[in-house]
Amino acid sequence: MPVQSLRARPPRRTGGMPSRPSATWLRRLLVLGAALALTAYASHEMWLVLNSGRPTPLQAFVLVLFVVLFAWIALSFTSATCGFFRLLAGPARRLGIAAGGPLPRPGVKTALLMPSYNEEPARIMAGLQAIHESLAASGALDRFDIFILSDSTEPGAWIAEEAAYLELRRRTGDDALGEGGRIFYRRRPKNTERKAGNIADWVRRWGGAYPQMLVLDADSVMDADTILRLADAMERHPDVGLIQTLPIITGGNTLFARMQQFAGRVYGPLIAEGIAWWHGSEGNYWGHNAIIRTQAFAEAAGLPELPGRKPFGGHILSHDFVEAALLRRAGWAVHMVPWLRGSYEESPPSLMDLAVRDRRWCQGNLQHAAVLPARGLHWVSRLHLLTGIGSYITAPLWLIFLVFGVLLAIQARFIRPEYFPAGPSLFPEWPVVDPVRAMWVFIGTMGLLLAPKLMAWIALLFHGTDRRGCGGALRAFLSMLLETLVAGLLAPVTMLTQSVDVAAILLGRDSGWNAQRRDDGSVPFGQVVRLYWRHTLFGLIFGAAAWLVSPYLALWMSPVVLGLALAIPLAALTARRDVGLGLRRLGLLLTPEEAAPPLVLSRAKALTMEWRGIAGEADVARLFREPALLEAHRRMLPPPRRPRQDPFDPALLMGLAKLQEAQRLEEALCLPRAELSAVLADARGVARLAALAEGKAA
Repeated sequence: MPVQSLRARPPRRTGGMPSRPSATWLRRLLVLGAALALTAYASHEMWLVLNSGRPTPLQAFVLVLFVVLFAWIALSFTSATCGFFRLLAGPARRLGIAAGGPLPRPGVKTALLMPSYNEEPARIMAGLQAIHESLAASGALDRFDIFILSDSTEPGAWIAEEAAYLELRRRTGDDALGEGGRIFYRRRPKNTERKAGNIADWVRRWGGAYPQMLVLDADSVMDADTILRLADAMERHPDVGLIQTLPIITGGNTLFARMQQFAGRVYGPLIAEGIAWWHGSEGNYWGHNAIIRTQAFAEAAGLPELPGRKPFGGHILSHDFVEAALLRRAGWAVHMVPWLRGSYEESPPSLMDLAVRDRRWCQGNLQHAAVLPARGLHWVSRLHLLTGIGSYITAPLWLIFLVFGVLLAIQARFIRPEYFPAGPSLFPEWPVVDPVRAMWVFIGTMGLLLAPKLMAWIALLFHGTDRRGCGGALRAFLSMLLETLVAGLLAPVTMLTQSVDVAAILLGRDSGWNAQRRDDGSVPFGQVVRLYWRHTLFGLIFGAAAWLVSPYLALWMSPVVLGLALAIPLAALTARRDVGLGLRRLGLLLTPEEAAPPLVLSRAKALTMEWRGIAGEADVARLFREPALLEAHRRMLPPPRRPRQDPFDPALLMGLAKLQEAQRLEEALCLPRAELSAVLADARGVARLAALAEGKAA
């Protein structure tokens, strides 16, 4: 898996791209042309709003911001409109993947990869067991192997993973197969390049044995029907390098998670159908729940290390967009199949958890600026990278736009206009902002923002099963109104958070990489106050400034001011499970997967409860209380250091030295995390710890 150069074009595969949809250029012309036309019209109207025959520098700056931000909205609208008509037309048949019909039986073997980083083992193993059982019921289990690829840095989490892995093999009967088993576990001693490096390590060590790999995430669940159709489509289309599904969000209990879940289920298919329709064979990769041709990935997707220091330099954090761009650069097609159901994931349970994840994604997406100039990228791939950057850059742009809009109002209110500028002039210049036209520009902009939600609800009416699963047309409409209202209040809070994140990253602060919370959104109220008091203060100051200029301006800015001023109670309220479950009992924010849970989801949920009931504590000492676990741990140790080839590990050397002085196991287990992890990955360290556990301190 060679590292790819961003300065040189790689060799391209030959044979053309027969999987490319017909008239893709015409689709793109329609979407992009309509977006440009809408932007041009709105920009002209905004020009007239400012009465900008000779704009001031402040007016010109506001106008430029408006053009950039409106273009973003217009493209989203035109793409979603195409998705609306695609939903009305029925499922597509690209790549021969049908949402139904007889199950295919792939002829080649596929690896299911489950990366893990300090995750709860019960959740991971429950999902894998549900997938395993689904594949077994389909009669195609012999075509798949499962790999648990651990990057866990917490020693307790690592030992718990190993114990859970042994239990998973026992529960699935895989341990009875001995060397012919289908479930494997590997932990990397060093989690270099994080998830991208985790997958790359598997490709280099085992990828040659598997023509295809299906990458999962810690919260992923997939149905055998979906997996088999993906594997079959990949096998039948030799020009395809990657096929991305549309993961449906499930399992939400807090109000925030249920809002995300409802929005993803109702609006998500419309958005995904739209982008799949005009992206064609230049689709994108979202990092999980996608099947990949292993050879293509190995040859084309080795990520380079970006020059410079963190946060912009170093390993690429948001790897998926870049990997898709590199695959397409090498001549492989990348497709999305949003009509294929049976692909599931979970969402962050609270606004605070979303902010933690967004901080890391923000840094990773901003890194894409260094990838944009890479030679040989398809222009649609560059557009994907720009979209990733724009999804975070637009937050500070909106904030600046709002602030400068208030400054414009202050200028008009308190600064005396110059009616007769220098030089000869027959008539005075009257700098007047047109309030009526401004109102219509605002209404039009909001209309483009909200229209996709209304279109998604209309499309829902034509799909009976989904409509009934959302509680019927009326409850779905009320749910849409509720989600829109709360999301609208949260939008300025997110805008300010992301603006601060962008500023911090530009100032050189690295985001790090922390494990995610998956289901519990509860946060002590004091912590919520500490996180969001600045948002509240900014909102109050912003509202007061607008009121001092004009009560009408304050009314105009009230949605932004209200959301920021209520940031603390909004963050606390949306993180509560009782509120989310109460709305569920009222029939609001429902999804079809709740009304009629797919078998694989029901099984995964039940298994999660079982696994949590039998899972032991994340305790390293457990390793020395269970002989079978200790024996398995020793068998799975990485190979020892090769003299004169591998570098010394300072943490291991220090840990081994401290172990020699330890008198009891409890003393040894108090080593710093890095040192304890290092000695647990070394045969000498494990032997010394085992001796201490047996009371042999000498």
